[in-house]
Amino acid sequence: MADLRPKRLAELIAPYRVEPGRKVRLAKDFPTDAPGAFGKTDARQARQLLERDISLLAEYQERLAAQDTYGVLVLIQAIDAAGKDGTIRHVMSGVNPQGVEVSSFKTPSAEEQDHDYLWRYARRLPSRGSIGIFNRSYYEEVLVVRVHPEFLAAEKLPPASKRGGIWRRRYREINDWEHYLTDQGFKIVKLFLNVSNEEQRRRFLDRIDEPQKNWKFSAADAAERGRWDDYQKAFADMLSGTSTAWAPWYVVPADDKPYARLVAAGAIAHALVEINPRYPKVSAEARTALEQARAELLAEGRGGGDVPDAGGGPAPEGASAADGGPADAPRKRGKTKGHKKAKR
Repeated sequence: MADLRPKRLAELIAPYRVEPGRKVRLAKDFPTDAPGAFGKTDARQARQLLERDISLLAEYQERLAAQDTYGVLVLIQAIDAAGKDGTIRHVMSGVNPQGVEVSSFKTPSAEEQDHDYLWRYARRLPSRGSIGIFNRSYYEEVLVVRVHPEFLAAEKLPPASKRGGIWRRRYREINDWEHYLTDQGFKIVKLFLNVSNEEQRRRFLDRIDEPQKNWKFSAADAAERGRWDDYQKAFADMLSGTSTAWAPWYVVPADDKPYARLVAAGAIAHALVEINPRYPKVSAEARTALEQARAELLAEGRGGGDVPDAGGGPAPEGASAADGGPADAPRKRGKTKGHKKAKR
């Protein structure tokens, strides 16, 4: 079954991939709800599959950190109430938090406005061996800034830079920057959570009617809803202009939260499978050092007595303690003085 999993992931996310050069019409091209096989009545099945994908994510994240060669950048864009926070919380629930950093970008500070529009995002890029998640990203610079011209005016650009064609120019600049990052070993996963107008209205009402959700709603949310058509146009143009072979967009149906999380997890897991990170191989010199350390630890545990034969030579390259490698000491019957469970 493990050999079939990458194929299953590819089949799951394929319908939502924006092919490079495609002219996107959101209302016609991409659904906002899950397909019939994963409708809301099948939320339990979606959650079960999500748990499998999370397990796969955890396994590959550990390999990614051990290899320390590649990094992963996940970008999540959506209109208000599409489920960005919930998607991050559920999808990344099973991975090591030390290997994941989530960055949210609010209104630019005075310092950030004194730099180019990509500067503050470049500062939060993930390191090799880790996963970085941008909850909203530099794509805000062709979305919110486009819908609100006053934000563009605040960016202190030279007059010539504000003339016609600025959005096409920014698409090109972003594409070039992403191409550079992928050449440096950073895989980019771009997720657009596609929620319907009616579902957003329902979720806004939930935030108003349920006291524990009141904190999620603000008057600005309702005001932005009045610009729905402007945002849909900006999203469609963004998807058309910036889905590339090296960093494609996935338009995730977001009306059904369990299914949206499943697709998001599938896209991230698929990216890790494509990287296929491996545990570093242990050199002969390092194996000798491991054997020496093992012998010393065994002698210490037995009060300095003779060390019995462990019953075999060095483990294969890359073997871990769990696999019966050099660090796996034979168990002794009864209690061992001073024995403690090792921290990971």
